[in-house]
Amino acid sequence: MINFQYYNPAKIVFGSGSIEKLGCLLKEANATSLLLVYSGDFIKELGIYESVANTCRELGVAFYENGDVVPNPSIELVRKLSVFGKEIKVDFVLAVGGGSAIDTAKAVALGIPYAGDVWDFFEKGILPDVAVPVGVISTLPASGSETSNCAILSNGEWKLGFEDDKIIPKFAIMDPEYTLKLPEYQTACGVADILSHLLERYFSDVKHTDVTDYLIEGAVKALLVNGERVIKSPDDLNARAEIQWLASIAHNNLLDTGRIADWGSHRIEHELSAQYGITHGEGMAVVLVAWTKFAATEKPWKLSQLATRVFGVDSYNHSESECAAKLSAELEKFFRLLNLHTTLNELGIDNKDFNAMANRATVNGTKTVGHYIPLDKAKFVSVLNLAL
Repeated sequence: MINFQYYNPAKIVFGSGSIEKLGCLLKEANATSLLLVYSGDFIKELGIYESVANTCRELGVAFYENGDVVPNPSIELVRKLSVFGKEIKVDFVLAVGGGSAIDTAKAVALGIPYAGDVWDFFEKGILPDVAVPVGVISTLPASGSETSNCAILSNGEWKLGFEDDKIIPKFAIMDPEYTLKLPEYQTACGVADILSHLLERYFSDVKHTDVTDYLIEGAVKALLVNGERVIKSPDDLNARAEIQWLASIAHNNLLDTGRIADWGSHRIEHELSAQYGITHGEGMAVVLVAWTKFAATEKPWKLSQLATRVFGVDSYNHSESECAAKLSAELEKFFRLLNLHTTLNELGIDNKDFNAMANRATVNGTKTVGHYIPLDKAKFVSVLNLAL
């Protein structure tokens, strides 16, 4: 285990009717001018929009809103809302939805007090002096962004992440009832996204990490069980509650403590979703099946451990490499149960852009991505080829 510091001040309000606490939460944040960031009319159908507007009216908080968020959120909207936020002196940004809305809100929170272009944070790694406070009402369990210090944005060519504790939301309202009407595909992609966050952290070269190893393994088991339940019984509120809580657990950085996570698979998927606009969760399903095939031959030990402890692969009758190789098949089986694609061919993607994506990710071959297995340009392309 390596040394670490852990910090996460996000207040979590979980359960049915938890939006009733919104007024108290906004008072605690001293909000006077609120910008609501969301996507589409579903928040009006769920009654969230009306609840937020009424709460602001009762508190005397100026209320502004924008519902133009799209999947794989873009810098253009963030720039527009940052300028707007400066003009109307927004002092609180409230996101309603999943990772796209939350990451947009976080980026706007960076942009409002910043004199330059908000893309500077993502491209140049500039650290903010201050950020406008952010709150979240989560309706799509997936990204875990509701309690994380990270935001992901795209400029049309690059899909980049930024991390800083100043953008950890002040609060996250999580009501599983809001997830009951999610289409099966969105639910499945959310489950795949959560699993990817758990596995990226699990694949670590740091030894003596029993605490977080067993925590991650337990979370993976819980996700496998409840992912299957919610696909078979979409109205199972208990299963949806488990999945919603797992989304936060998987990405609030507690499971990073004492270890170095990989994140190579995410870097590959970010290239795919930037290039083709695919849904992140399904993209991660495709990449994880391919990456684990590749990793089984490169460095099998951690994959073998997971296959044995979680999927019951018999380590007595199989070598370490054989156990590791079986992990890819187990993951593909689960993703198929979720009715997700697991190959690029199924998504209509061929190999013509592989070199261009690998060049972007590795800065023309001068850098590697991932920590458990550092991927140079050639290895990056190898994983993509295994995903076909």
